[in-house]
Amino acid sequence: MCAAPKQGQKLPAGVDVEKEVVLTGQVTDGSGSPVAGAFVRLLDSTGEFTAEVVASPTGDFRFFAAPGTWTLRALSAVGNGDVTISPEGPGIHEKDITVSK
Repeated sequence: MCAAPKQGQKLPAGVDVEKEVVLTGQVTDGSGSPVAGAFVRLLDSTGEFTAEVVASPTGDFRFFAAPGTWTLRALSAVGNGDVTISPEGPGIHEKDITVSK
């Protein structure tokens, strides 16, 4: 059985944000309420699927990636949404996703 890692705002011990590219954010609905359990996909610059996590009960998600242009896509019963993020180097890069039908 395959499962996505548990998400949340606190980074795991040993993560060096001086060396790692961390993409993080929160999935929300149109009123700003968190969307728990949304599937958040990481797509590369060509639109190819790279990874997927399940948003935490507070709508939080996190990916470790490389510098470049990425699409974050959230899919949920509340609706779907996309955002683009282009980190140029290491650090924590935040981008929230608003979903709607």
